[in-house]
Formats: sequence, C-alpha cells, structure tokens
Amino acid sequence: MSDNGSKRKVLAIVTNYGVEQDELVVPLGHLRERGVQVDVAALKKDDVETLVGDKDPGTPVRPDLTLEEVDPAGYDLLLVPGGTLNADTLRLQGPACDIVRSFTSSGRPVAAICHGPWVLVETGSVSGKRLTSYASLQTDVRNAGGDWVDEPVVTDESGGWNLITSRNPGDLDPFLEAVDAALSG
Repeated sequence: MSDNGSKRKVLAIVTNYGVEQDELVVPLGHLRERGVQVDVAALKKDDVETLVGDKDPGTPVRPDLTLEEVDPAGYDLLLVPGGTLNADTLRLQGPACDIVRSFTSSGRPVAAICHGPWVLVETGSVSGKRLTSYASLQTDVRNAGGDWVDEPVVTDESGGWNLITSRNPGDLDPFLEAVDAALSG
C-alpha cells in the first residue's frame, strides 16, 4: 500500500469528547505512516478529547473539519472509532448518519471498532451483515438485523459494500490489517 497510499483518503468521524484514545490515535498513526491522508471530522473544530477506558483523559486530537463540512465523496474509506460516550453521541448526529449512508450506498468500505457500529445500527446499515463490536452492542446489532459474532475482526462484503468491524482496542492489529487490505483492493 505504500506505493499508492498517498492516493488514498480516509475519513474518521468522531465527537469532541469520549473517543477511545487508541481507537483513533493508533489508526491515524498507522495509516499516515503508510502515506494515507486521514482527515478527522468532529462536531466542532475544538480539540477532540480522547479517553482511555471511557474514563481517564487521553491524548487530544485536532480535527481537520466539522461533520457538516465533510464531502463524503472525496474519501475511500470511513473510519468510526468507539468510546461509549463518543459513539452514543455520534449516532444522534444527522451529519454523521448522512456520511455513513453516503459510504454504504456508494459501495465504499466502512471500518468501525468497539462502540463505533452504533452509528451503523442507527442508519439501518447492519441489516444482513455479519459483524462484531463491543459485546454490549450485540443485542442492538441483532435487533437491527445484523449477525453479531464474537471475533477479533470481521469483514463482510455482502450487500455491495465492505464492512470491517472489531471488538475493542486489543483487536487493533487485525483490524488495521483488514483496513489496509480494503485500501489496497
């Protein structure tokens, strides 16, 4: 991917408080080291206050733009980090839901980790999909028509678009391998 990584663009969508630090910071570093342009879109242009374990302050991240400023058509992959507070707030944001729908309806991949799939549940995007998440979301995923499984990473290319999901920060290595594969293919 390093040869054409600079041609790839990834959009990460978050709120300004409660993102699980490693689910945002680690993918940003990983992808940027490979030459991928990664833009972070948040509710406001204020720093994103990440958390460690949903409670301890983490590394702040400066967003590149707001959710309302995003043109989803300019990106190859959507990254949705977790963090309970982040994901619960994100799924209530119209612009975030519109971004998800833009990716899924156009066949571009979405990578969501931990609580990140909540926004996919909210948009009706998990119906018929096999996926994983933080365990507390399994009932929500199943009620939304998804097939929830307890695996480190799940890739489902059915329905005309690729969904990559993982359970928690401990699954970042296989999650990022799947993201790399989606960007290479």
